[in-house]
Amino acid sequence: MITMKNLKMSIAAMLLLTLSFTNAQEKEKMKMDHGKMNMDGMKMNMDKMQDGKAEAILADYFSLKDALVADDTKKAAQSGSKLMASLKAFDTSSYTAEEQNELADIIEDATEHAEHIAESAIDHQREHFKTLSKDITDMVAITGTKNTLYEQFCPMYDKGSAWLSTSIEVKNPYYGSKMLKCGKVQQEIKN
Repeated sequence: MITMKNLKMSIAAMLLLTLSFTNAQEKEKMKMDHGKMNMDGMKMNMDKMQDGKAEAILADYFSLKDALVADDTKKAAQSGSKLMASLKAFDTSSYTAEEQNELADIIEDATEHAEHIAESAIDHQREHFKTLSKDITDMVAITGTKNTLYEQFCPMYDKGSAWLSTSIEVKNPYYGSKMLKCGKVQQEIKN
């Protein structure tokens, strides 16, 4: 036989569980892992492409990638410095508050990796390029791009590493001339 006290305790426990579950769902929605953003069918907003700052970042990123493909430490360092400046100049004001927060995290991390690339030997440049590539991919998921890009993947470098390219032809920045064609196109990113 259920007593009134037991009934009240059961209802209170169910309410508490429901509130905890709802709170956990809300927190989960607010947490955004930019590494898991889905870029299939990515929509871009043309007015967010204000004065081409996102495209300037991409141009500097591709210059860096090409320098690593060519095994050119000096040019990679110069491209890393230029990319740092482009990242710092990026204006996020036309994005939503949530996008601004996400972009701020991405830009902070990418700037740090670009700085290391500007100051390091080629092996260390390539280590930082891996994380930088993830950051730039995450940025493109928010900003969009006017060009078709290809996310490419090398299964050999550091247990698998991705990068972006403007060409469908694979040219590996992680191994350069040692394994230039190592990799595959994982996905096409269209505007």
